[in-house]
Amino acid sequence: MKLSVIIVNYNVEQFLEQCLNSAVKALLQCSGEIWVVDNNSIDGSVDMVQAKFPDVHLIANKENLGFSKANNQAMRKANGEYVLLLNPDTVVEEDTFKKVVEFMDAHPKAGGLGVKMLDGKGNFLPESKRGLPTPSVAFSKIFGLSRLFPKSKRFGKYHLGYLDKDKIHKVDILSGAFMLMRKSALDKVGLLDEAFFMYGEDIDLSYRIIKGGYDNYYFPDTRIIHYKGESTKKSSVNYVFVFYNAMVIFAKKHFSQKNARLFSALINLAIYFRASMAIASRLIKKSIIPIIDILSFTGVLWIIAYIYQEQTNITFPENIFLYAIGIYSLAYAFFYWFSGVYDKPFKMIKLPVGHLLASLVILSAYALLDKSYQFSRAFILIGALGTFMSAVFLRYTYHLLGLSGYVLFGKSKKRFAIVGEVQECERVSGLLHQTREKIDFVGHVSVTDNPEGSFLGTYNQLDQIIDIHEIDELIFCARDVSAQQTIECMSRFDNRGLDFKIAQPETLFLIGSNSIDTSGDLYMLDVNSISSVGNRRNKRLFDIISSIILLLILPFVLLFIKHPLRFIGNIFRVLFGKKTWVGYIKKADFDHLQLPKIKPGIIGPLIGSQSHNPKADIVNKINLIYAKDYKLSTDIKALIRNIRYLGN
Repeated sequence: MKLSVIIVNYNVEQFLEQCLNSAVKALLQCSGEIWVVDNNSIDGSVDMVQAKFPDVHLIANKENLGFSKANNQAMRKANGEYVLLLNPDTVVEEDTFKKVVEFMDAHPKAGGLGVKMLDGKGNFLPESKRGLPTPSVAFSKIFGLSRLFPKSKRFGKYHLGYLDKDKIHKVDILSGAFMLMRKSALDKVGLLDEAFFMYGEDIDLSYRIIKGGYDNYYFPDTRIIHYKGESTKKSSVNYVFVFYNAMVIFAKKHFSQKNARLFSALINLAIYFRASMAIASRLIKKSIIPIIDILSFTGVLWIIAYIYQEQTNITFPENIFLYAIGIYSLAYAFFYWFSGVYDKPFKMIKLPVGHLLASLVILSAYALLDKSYQFSRAFILIGALGTFMSAVFLRYTYHLLGLSGYVLFGKSKKRFAIVGEVQECERVSGLLHQTREKIDFVGHVSVTDNPEGSFLGTYNQLDQIIDIHEIDELIFCARDVSAQQTIECMSRFDNRGLDFKIAQPETLFLIGSNSIDTSGDLYMLDVNSISSVGNRRNKRLFDIISSIILLLILPFVLLFIKHPLRFIGNIFRVLFGKKTWVGYIKKADFDHLQLPKIKPGIIGPLIGSQSHNPKADIVNKINLIYAKDYKLSTDIKALIRNIRYLGN
């Protein structure tokens, strides 16, 4: 047996399925086996592998052992002459395994090999080839010199930017996303060091392979897609600590004591520097727009108050008025958040909704105040108009500045081209039309030269099709389009500003990238409603508010509840986020639908008595509709009409 492919998975079921589909096809050209080691996923990954890939060797751990230990479990059992560590968020070409094995056979001194990696937008990933992170290399990386001078032989050694990405090179470090190794080399130098939980283990093993007398190669004659959320992940504080602490372990293990101390000091400095930057970046990104709104509202209210007092000769009590302006501004910002005004992409319709809610709450609260605290209802009404105008003006300014997510005018509907044959194109087109995507145009592109049916043209004519029909997004049907064709197309059009997605056969999801911040995102196009940011927030707020109301009217409600003690327990389970009042119907075996994950529900979305016993296929349809077309009103109706079953 030539090749053992090892994939460690943790809660990325859809990515894993896509990866396995591509790996199974690639093994048709190379004798081998596939191992999946699951680190106690809770998303149905194990069941999916067992059901759809029965020939895959599966190790289902009962705890998350980390990347190194999990890979070592399979490597100890692997039978191949070569071992490939492959990330689950990858797609390999059909001839990838054949090409890399042939190269290794032709180069007996080759101990390890990495390939050319592209992200989900078709862009080259620089970590495809890396140098040894010595203190000087780490310094250039940590403080951004490698980014400023990527082609420099002095500063660009981390990603070896001065080496041609389209030529074969000897390199120091391989990427753990695709790390092919000679089994005899592993027998000599050892497996992954389990002191590394995540990150750094690939660097350590790559270096040990070189120290063992072998060479590592960067091999660009085949390519893979690696859906790596680089910018999102690296803005994570946890990533900063885990990654750089892994570098400290590596330094202490391989460098001299003097260099290790220098490296550790440098890394510790980097940890605090990068962690501070990461925290600041995340806070700024999340809070900058609300802060601008609050400052704007405060300024507008002050101006209105000054003019109002000048024109009416009314003087507001200063000690009350100062607090009032701050409370009003915060109230508007809160209800903007509640209404989804701060969600991206920004939708103008949410602005008046949020503003009206805030104004009504402010007026209602004002009416309940003691007369000594009231100063002017007219000021509140004028202030509501003024703050609304300032909010609209700010959004228009963001639009003019080109801020991400604030396109108010122009092209909002997408134009899709689906690449595949008639049956799959029609299936994917049907999925698209079930979504909340704004669709302007959906055209089909055939992969054969003489298509039968209504097609815009063929795969070889994609250049003209994209230009003539002004296509925004390409969707590749994996059943009909080879991974090699998909990757070739993504690479060819990486500078066109297109989005790319891949539709796996017989699934309800597409995987792709819509921006640098979502380069590893999963798009479940026909069931995305319940998992949207706004609906998750609204569902959680509904659970909290309804739980508080039920507690306040508990003596009255208990008269109608079947199991009072369990009902009281359920109130606190929902209040503390363990459960949700309304969820999927429990009796159904709906894992194959691959619905978005939500908390377990006390009741299902059925309106009326829960004593009905619908058939499994009906239950599956109800769950699917609930996920796809979720509305807050559905939960409200279900809760009210099934109140007696809240003790279930």
